[in-house]
Amino acid sequence: QMQVTESGGDVVQAGESLNLTCTTTRLTFDHYAVGWFRHPLGHHPSARAGIGCIAWTGEATYYLDSVKGRFTVSRDNAKNTVTLQMNDLQPEDTASYYCAVRPLSCTDSNQQYSGWGQGTQVTVSP
Repeated sequence: QMQVTESGGDVVQAGESLNLTCTTTRLTFDHYAVGWFRHPLGHHPSARAGIGCIAWTGEATYYLDSVKGRFTVSRDNAKNTVTLQMNDLQPEDTASYYCAVRPLSCTDSNQQYSGWGQGTQVTVSP
């Protein structure tokens, strides 16, 4: 079973950029879609909202209007890595960020993803 790990969370100031990384060691991402999700700090993981996803084809889809144009999801299958590039971060982006996988294609339904990691925290100060 796929199990992923998120990394790259940090404390930054508004307007700065940050890259989060999703990796796996047990299997490969080649035939999986990888989604990124987040929930506000202190909230239960059930409050996770879909940010975006990249399908096995490399096509990215974004679900959260507030991140469109600022966040980019990309994948490097050779490195078994999916990256969430976040630009122009704002205090409202403060959250715990997670990645998870599902076969082939993307969906905005959290319940259709598996292999959730422990998350990585991003804090954006004004």
